[in-house]
Amino acid sequence: MNIIEVKNLVKKFDNITAVDNISFNVKKGEIFAFLGPNGAGKTTTIKMFTTLLKPTSGQILINGFDPVENPNGVRRSFGIIFQDPSLDDELTAFENLEFHGVLYNVPKKIRRERIEELLKIVELEKRRDDLVKEFSGGMKRRLEIARGLLHHPQIIFLDEPTLGLDPQTRNHLWSYIKDMNQKEGITVFFSTHYMEEADRMSDRIAIIDNGRIVAEGTAQKLKEDTVSATLEDAFLKLTGKAIREEGANAVDKLRTMGRVWRR
Repeated sequence: MNIIEVKNLVKKFDNITAVDNISFNVKKGEIFAFLGPNGAGKTTTIKMFTTLLKPTSGQILINGFDPVENPNGVRRSFGIIFQDPSLDDELTAFENLEFHGVLYNVPKKIRRERIEELLKIVELEKRRDDLVKEFSGGMKRRLEIARGLLHHPQIIFLDEPTLGLDPQTRNHLWSYIKDMNQKEGITVFFSTHYMEEADRMSDRIAIIDNGRIVAEGTAQKLKEDTVSATLEDAFLKLTGKAIREEGANAVDKLRTMGRVWRR
């Protein structure tokens, strides 16, 4: 059963095509990596999945809901960890989770039980009443994972969830995510520039470049198809160094245009 279905999806910003006629599916309970150079269309695609941007054309179904026709159904279906921090630093860990639970109409008894359970899972139960501004970057990421899982989502979207974290913290975060995937059957859709994460954690991978899907399959299949020893080597063969450099120069323009669109 597919929990994410994408067909002929296009997103344009004026004369720039950020996402160019992509199609793929993600199975329920799968850990799916969405890889690409900077500016390739990863974040734009995730924003369309999570109702932050409207597609120019094509179809998306998230847990059976269309993000344009039924955005509330989609929002109830997913949790998300953004690339940039999104916690309220002036609230405690508990207050951040409580506020999120109230927004999602999680009944008080269930909400409180879930908060305590998740704080233990991410090893923050002893810091529940501390202000988030006192937390390290790794602690904030762990709290964001707890928040994203609070309302029992069917899918969790992770946009560069371990960016800038040390290897030990990254391993801990993936341990929490993998555990929730196995225990609750949550579908995990993530983007990352750490190729070893995608190789080790994903069931399947799609690589997007210049807005188009250029390869899809397991990490092993991508390595075999490109005759590569590592996923990073396969990625470079599929995208190319020059394209990576162009993507890095284009990303700021696309983000600026995205902000203009939202206004």
